[in-house]
Amino acid sequence: MDCSICTSMPAILRPPRNTICLTCYEGARSVISFINKLESAQGSAEKKANLCKTLENVSKWVHDRKDASEELNEKIKFLSGFVVAFRDQIHTDIQLHPGDNGPPIPAHRALLAIRSEIFNNMLDSDGCKAPPNDAVTLPELNHEELESLLEFLYNGDLHEEKMNKHVYSLFLAADKYGISYLQKLCERHMLESLSTANALDVLEVADLCSCLTLKNNALDFIVKNMHDIVFSAKYDAFALKNPHLCVQISRASLMDAKRNSVS
Repeated sequence: MDCSICTSMPAILRPPRNTICLTCYEGARSVISFINKLESAQGSAEKKANLCKTLENVSKWVHDRKDASEELNEKIKFLSGFVVAFRDQIHTDIQLHPGDNGPPIPAHRALLAIRSEIFNNMLDSDGCKAPPNDAVTLPELNHEELESLLEFLYNGDLHEEKMNKHVYSLFLAADKYGISYLQKLCERHMLESLSTANALDVLEVADLCSCLTLKNNALDFIVKNMHDIVFSAKYDAFALKNPHLCVQISRASLMDAKRNSVS
C-alpha cells in the first residue's frame, strides 16, 4: 500500500492524506508517546493539560527543538573563541612550564584566573605581578599532561583518549588547583572504568585527594575481586608504597566476610 507520508511519488499523484503505512503509523505513535511522557514528567498541571495529541503538535515540538539546537550550536561556536586563542596563541601573556623540563606552553592569565581560584591567587601574588610572558611552573605535570589540562580549561572538555591516558594526573591537578568541574569528570570517568587492572590506582589517587566516594567504591570493588587483585604482581608494589591502604583493604574484606556470614 502506498503511504501519503513516505511515498516517493510526486505530490499530485500521492494517495489520500489518510492513507498511511504501518511503519509510519507506529513511528507516529512512538513520537507522540515520547512527547507525552516528556511533558507529563515536568509535573505542571498547566503543561499536562497541553499534552501532545496530534502529529501537528509533534511537528511543532520537533521544530522548536531544532531551533533550540541551532541556537545552542551558535552559542558553542561563539564561546569556542577561547580555544582558537589558545591554539593560535593570540595575545598570550604567560608561559606555563611542565615539571619534566619540556617546552613551555603559552596561555592567558585571565582565563587561568577564571577557571581556578588557586591560579588566581598565584597570579595575583607579588611574585607573579611581572610583565607579560612571565613564567609559572607546574611541577606535578609533564608536558603532555599540562597540555591536556590547558585544553580542558579552554574547551571545557577533553577527548576520551586523553582522559583515559591522563585521568589520574588530571584528577590530582584538579584537586590541587581547585578545578571542581574537572575533578567531577575525572571521578565519574574512574568510576565508570573501574576494573581489576586499575582498581588499586583508583584507590591510591582517591586516597591522595581525600575523595571518600571514589575511595569507598574502589575498596568495595577490590573486596569483591579480592583474589584477582591481591594475588597480582601489581599488588606487591602497591603494598610497599601504600601499607595503610593495604590495612584498609584487609579490614574491608573482613567486614564484608562478617556481613556475609550473618546474612
